[in-house]
Amino acid sequence: MSKEQKSYREIFKATSLFGGVQVLNIVIAVVRSKFVAVLLGPTGMGITGLFYSTTEFIGRLTNFGLGTSAVKNVAEAAATGDEEKIVRVVSVLRKLVWITGMLGLVATAAFSPLLSRITFGNSDYTVAFIWISVTLLFQQLTSGQLVILQGLRKLQYLAKANLLGSVLGLVIIIPLYYYLRIGGIVPAIILIAVANLLLSWYFSSKVGVKSAKVSTQDTYTEGKDMMKMGFLLSMSVLITAGASYLIRIFISNKGGVDDVGLYNAGFAIINTYVGMIFTAMGTDYYPRLSAVSNDNSKSAKLINQQAEIAILILAPILAVFLIFINWVIIILYSNKFLAVNEMIHWAALGMFFKAMSWSIAYVFIAKGAAKLFFWSELISNINMLLLNIAGYYLAGLEGLGISFLAGYLVYLLQVYFIARFKYSFRFDKVFVKVATIQIALGVACFLILRTLETPWTYLAGSAIIALSAVYSFIELDKRIGIKEIVRNQIKRFVK
Repeated sequence: MSKEQKSYREIFKATSLFGGVQVLNIVIAVVRSKFVAVLLGPTGMGITGLFYSTTEFIGRLTNFGLGTSAVKNVAEAAATGDEEKIVRVVSVLRKLVWITGMLGLVATAAFSPLLSRITFGNSDYTVAFIWISVTLLFQQLTSGQLVILQGLRKLQYLAKANLLGSVLGLVIIIPLYYYLRIGGIVPAIILIAVANLLLSWYFSSKVGVKSAKVSTQDTYTEGKDMMKMGFLLSMSVLITAGASYLIRIFISNKGGVDDVGLYNAGFAIINTYVGMIFTAMGTDYYPRLSAVSNDNSKSAKLINQQAEIAILILAPILAVFLIFINWVIIILYSNKFLAVNEMIHWAALGMFFKAMSWSIAYVFIAKGAAKLFFWSELISNINMLLLNIAGYYLAGLEGLGISFLAGYLVYLLQVYFIARFKYSFRFDKVFVKVATIQIALGVACFLILRTLETPWTYLAGSAIIALSAVYSFIELDKRIGIKEIVRNQIKRFVK
């Protein structure tokens, strides 16, 4: 097996593994939401959501993004093969997550009366916030252990920790909510955080990386890049959240709350059910890219490989969503939400450009270019916000789909030319060919929807879906040898 084929197989294997985990997590989340809705009602769901959103916001401010930034440091240390360096980086990380976790705990407890008033409009939940403050520490410690697994690319352990965490969360809430109802919300939040921490510690201990004493000076020297990059990553996430909040306010003021609900539902479909592919890929892609980040040629090759796999996997899925989006909406929501179908048509095309730009943008983080990444994301969020406002103002919900497509096309050009100038990156001919064919098939699905009536839409669309799927299979087989893998699995099964 060539090095190139091995690289493609690693990308596909990681995507398949975490794609499966994401699907199961979504199923568990749906089941959990159902239990919460039945046992707690709208009031309980609202309280739970407010607790989680408030602590998540404080976590963003106090955790310095170590859950993302430190993956680069661990991956780079692992790439050297130097055990002492790995131990030193891991030890610094473990010390930093204690410090930042305690910062989150203290901040939540100290401002608990204020948080209760801001969140619920009264002081009734002050004690609840004091209890929940411990979860900020538990979550940050958990994050540190998962960073070690991701940075060392122990993907099986990482997948098991994520999946078992979701299962345990479901097991914990059912009896608590059944017997205690709303009174079980705070204990459930705390116990879920404890369960995730224990799982992360268990799987991290299997890796066998020991901790060593590190001085304050060593912690500062080794950890300042983690903290600096992490802080800017956190700020970029908050800016994204702020832009999302502003567009929802604009939609609410101009079109009403119903349009906000439709907008949320439409992009939940795109970002949750299609976007899970990005989450699955990024889990392994980021540490792999970080490991070769000092070599522009190797970085460019890996980016192209990742972009190829992303397009080949996404394209048939997007074609299905385009042709059968009405049924998808009815199954996931109801026919009352069909008003978002045209928005999703445009947004689905935008996902092609998101996949390409996403593959490139990771190189800024992998190379530790914190300021470059921050300013790039800030400009991108401003562009997207302005395009969304213009799109909704001119064309309503469909305009938001158009703005999504336009926004990611602009973002692709932005990150491409930055990477081209800074790191001599360019898309290779093989990727350009793959992307052109699959985007053309996606556009064909889009045009079928706009020009044909049912049932011809489904007949012609199914033919395009088949073409896209067959083309993806052929190209993936060239890269990873799917037929060979299947044959080997059959032989093992027969034996």
